[in-house]
Amino acid sequence: MAWGITGSGDQIREILDTMKDNQEKFSVDIRVFVSKAGEQVLQWYKLLDDLKDNFKRVYFETSPNTPFLAGELQAGRYDFFIIAPTSSNTTAKISLGLGDSLISNAASMASKAYVSVYVLPCEYGFGTTNTKLPDGRDLNLRIRKEDTEHIERLEQMDDVHVIKSPSEISKTFRSHYSQSN
Repeated sequence: MAWGITGSGDQIREILDTMKDNQEKFSVDIRVFVSKAGEQVLQWYKLLDDLKDNFKRVYFETSPNTPFLAGELQAGRYDFFIIAPTSSNTTAKISLGLGDSLISNAASMASKAYVSVYVLPCEYGFGTTNTKLPDGRDLNLRIRKEDTEHIERLEQMDDVHVIKSPSEISKTFRSHYSQSN
């Protein structure tokens, strides 16, 4: 499966741990695709080495089509595509059908090819959310009406599924890889 990381640090440690657990539990080859902003966030949170140490194939964005994730998704090389965490910028791009970055382009092309895309937005619901800064301090963020509108748009898109927490990532793995399927 393919995992996209964008420029959000929200729940990044929990998401990384969840992906490591699911990789082991389901013996699945997870290929990681990191946007330019995602790479900066991983460095800021001091998680880049952890990511590289635990996943055999980690690719970094050099253009909207490099690495060629969109084509690989369309060709059926991956069972599904999870984008977690998803920055508000990438959430908006996907909801508007903009493919000007590696992750937003891949999400658009995947859903066109009937490949399920799972998006864990960094800002869900209206009001405020609390996240952690790299030094462990809390950061309260306002979730704007515009942010919720993009998420609502995602929820209406074919083959795009909004997930709200790292635990829902595990449910996604179970739905794709459990023996009962």
